[in-house]
Amino acid sequence: MGEPRRQVDVIDTLPAFTPADAEALERRYAGVAAPAMLRDLLAGPLNGRVAAVSSFGAESAVLLHMVAAIDPDLPVIFTNTQKMFGETLAYRDMLVERLGLTDLRVYRPDPRRIADRDAAGTRWSYDPDGCCALRKVEPLARALAPFDAWISGRKGFQAGTRAALPRFEDDAGRIKINPLADWSKADLDAYFAYHDLPRHSLEAQGYLSIGCAPCTSKVRPGEDPRAGRWRGWDKVECGIHVAPIVSDAPRPE
Repeated sequence: MGEPRRQVDVIDTLPAFTPADAEALERRYAGVAAPAMLRDLLAGPLNGRVAAVSSFGAESAVLLHMVAAIDPDLPVIFTNTQKMFGETLAYRDMLVERLGLTDLRVYRPDPRRIADRDAAGTRWSYDPDGCCALRKVEPLARALAPFDAWISGRKGFQAGTRAALPRFEDDAGRIKINPLADWSKADLDAYFAYHDLPRHSLEAQGYLSIGCAPCTSKVRPGEDPRAGRWRGWDKVECGIHVAPIVSDAPRPE
């Protein structure tokens, strides 16, 4: 008898999810409250395949509280750009302790790429897109590599560019979940009050959307909550949701 036919190894390169999957999830969970939706997803189709991503900014405690109530062992990813407010790092540590989150994963920019493209640490001042790509987008890409889906804290009311934000998006073959997409500022404030959640200390000073220290300013009355980010630049997102390009823009003399 001949030798049995050898099974050929096949590497699956197909994406875990497609835009059609995101649309199907949007329909399936239409009208389902965010906590119930997350509970069902984390216990069912996304169990072991998903991480939460948090900036530990002004409203981050709401989503993190929901996650902790369902699964405190869920991985929570934080990208430390090394330009963060000290108050944000303190808030991160306090929330992790208070909520009992057990798997905080901190990712930082590649020091070799920083040395090559931002040795002086001033790229934010002349190429903010490139700075975000180096310090936030690339580290997050490394952090998300093991996962098929991730949970974001974006809200539709935060800026005009987010007004039609869905709860499920295709993200290059991953599912991006925005549980709070349709929440209002009043909804968030009520959740904070009901669960007695601590606020980011900079919020009371007028910082309503908190990112890196050099590119975050106070929000003026009547402005979008994210108006204080990259003030003076034609830029409204860090690049995680709209990928920026790391340019070769030279440092101005």
